[in-house]
Amino acid sequence: MELKLDDIKKPIVKELDEFEVRFKESMRTKTPLLDRITHYIVSRKGKQMRPMFVFLSAKLCGEVNEATYVAASLVEILHTATLVHDDVVDDSYQRRGFFSINALWKNKIAVLVGDYLLAKGLLLSVEHGEYRLLQILSNTIREMSEGELLQLEKARKLDIKEEIYFDIIRQKTASLIASACASGASTTTKDEDAISRIKLMGEKIGIAFQIKDDLFDYEDDDIGKPRGIDIKERKMTLPLIYTLNKVDYFTRRKMINIIKNDNQNNEKVKWVIETVRATGGMQYTTEKMELYKREALDLLYTFPAGEVRIAIEQLINYTIQRKQ
Repeated sequence: MELKLDDIKKPIVKELDEFEVRFKESMRTKTPLLDRITHYIVSRKGKQMRPMFVFLSAKLCGEVNEATYVAASLVEILHTATLVHDDVVDDSYQRRGFFSINALWKNKIAVLVGDYLLAKGLLLSVEHGEYRLLQILSNTIREMSEGELLQLEKARKLDIKEEIYFDIIRQKTASLIASACASGASTTTKDEDAISRIKLMGEKIGIAFQIKDDLFDYEDDDIGKPRGIDIKERKMTLPLIYTLNKVDYFTRRKMINIIKNDNQNNEKVKWVIETVRATGGMQYTTEKMELYKREALDLLYTFPAGEVRIAIEQLINYTIQRKQ
């Protein structure tokens, strides 16, 4: 049965509606240009998965309160800031089917908007006296920056080993989902062991989430063609890393040469994708994704049963079953 986010949201639908109102209000500013840009950002909201993790983790441990709304806003503002900066770093002009901030207002303004959002998010926690949230999310921003820099460094040499790959995605992607879960839980319980388990669960979910993104590159799109976007951007993803370690010396050299020098040649990129498929790269990657999903569920099952735990279980399954 296909999982739908609207069904998963049912235990927290009231909280998400209230959060949306508060988040829009928190993004208002008296600077006209900035207000136009933040309004544009709010109007293009995504699936809101990270606020969902905040509220569900909070409800798993207690009752949603004022601090939980601060945590959800903080996570979403900081997530938005990192996306704005990512689009500049990646020279990306689209985000979720819309023009990115740098496409519409150029890089200089996009960087400043990202900086503004980072400052706004951190100030939000200070203004409400939520210093534990400040600590959790500040560590996350540091980890995400380190992960991005590590990926850029390794992309130049194309020498990423599997353990380095997992370090990168744990920092770049999983750390934010982990902190969404931890920050939500920290607003409703003082049990440090419970918060740690929820944070580790979020990390496992985040890793599975990123591995699913890796697989999209090798699956067919709406018109039956593999995407190959990561290859064209010289990103070393798990299916590719596995294949490079399995093929013979000459095939490996040919693949690396294409990724380095011919990554805009569609036919050559297609050959790389076909080699990954033939070597079992997708199967291996899928098995790894399932392993992290099971580990996340094992951590979830240490908490009491109920509709909130069911919703989190469904959300975990959704992260690896989604179509985009």
